Amino acid sequence: MKIKCQQADLAKGVNIVSKAVPTRTTMTILQCILIDASSGEIKLTANDMEIGIETIIEGTIIERGIIAIDAKIFSEMVKKLPDNEVTIETDESFKTYITCGKAKFHIDLGKSGDDFSYIPVIPRNQPIIISQLTFRDIVRQTIFSVADTENNKIMTGELFEISDNKLKVVALDGHRVSIRNVELKNPANDVKVIVPKKTLNEITKIIDGGIDDMVSIYVTDNHIIFEFDTTTVVSRTIDGEFFKIEQMLSADYETKVKVNKREFFDCIDRATLLVKEGDKKPIIVNVEDGTMALSINSYIGSMDEEIDITKEGKNIMIGFNPKFVIDALRVIDDEEINLYMLNAKSPCFIKDDKGTYTYIVLPVNFNNPGAN
Repeated sequence: MKIKCQQADLAKGVNIVSKAVPTRTTMTILQCILIDASSGEIKLTANDMEIGIETIIEGTIIERGIIAIDAKIFSEMVKKLPDNEVTIETDESFKTYITCGKAKFHIDLGKSGDDFSYIPVIPRNQPIIISQLTFRDIVRQTIFSVADTENNKIMTGELFEISDNKLKVVALDGHRVSIRNVELKNPANDVKVIVPKKTLNEITKIIDGGIDDMVSIYVTDNHIIFEFDTTTVVSRTIDGEFFKIEQMLSADYETKVKVNKREFFDCIDRATLLVKEGDKKPIIVNVEDGTMALSINSYIGSMDEEIDITKEGKNIMIGFNPKFVIDALRVIDDEEINLYMLNAKSPCFIKDDKGTYTYIVLPVNFNNPGAN
């Protein structure tokens, strides 16, 4: 094999597929990046058997061929090459010669591309088409609610559900729920699938298009495929039935609060200065006419602050884990937000009038002596 390409194009391609190189595996071939120049285009591929990524880069194929190269060595090498044309050449014993300007490398650790675990070829059905900008925003505004532990596999992914050409994305971890709703501009079949958090995180690291750049999503029984620009990501989905949250969404409220998001966020953020990571100290929210008083008390000290609000309904005093509230406020772009509460033991809803987003935060029992 012999190919030529620009260092910037090669570095970008290597960075994209590296997201699918496993950090630990007993299969050494999976620690490689596959360079496939056997069919008229230069394709880079990595695959950890849960998520596979392939991308096509611009370049010239002088002699067709295919080789697998250790991903860690190759990616570090490519990053440090000068901004110039790169020539990659291999021989029959899989030795690789990389030349860029005056820099020349000789790698003895190449492997046969025939041993590589290729991304499965999966039939495409009707795609779900959404802008890359919207996709990034959806993930950013929900991913923090996905559970970090593997105790419940369903909670380690996000629900992507399409009904009546509307996309709903749901994440939850047992203490909070994040929901984003999007009206699709292109027709799409009804579907319900759970996508792993890792897959969504890795895609948002490499997808960089705007509102006019699209990503096409295909769903099968066991896989989900994302296609954008010259990149394809194939991921396994999570088997099982996602939690039914419809009953929770229909809850009534007796208190509605309209508050400036930035003031609310800054106040809670200041309060967390008194809480060490892992501490279960709630922030107490006391809502009365025109005023929301926030307070926190820990072994470090205490803080009290008041914010002007608009209130409808009853007064209420309720406690929350401050991190859960901050996580939701951080991703909301609105200047003012609405909070809906029923009582001190029921979830608090943060949602907009259009139904674009809903964040549900379970309260903390601050009357418990162990909580204060």
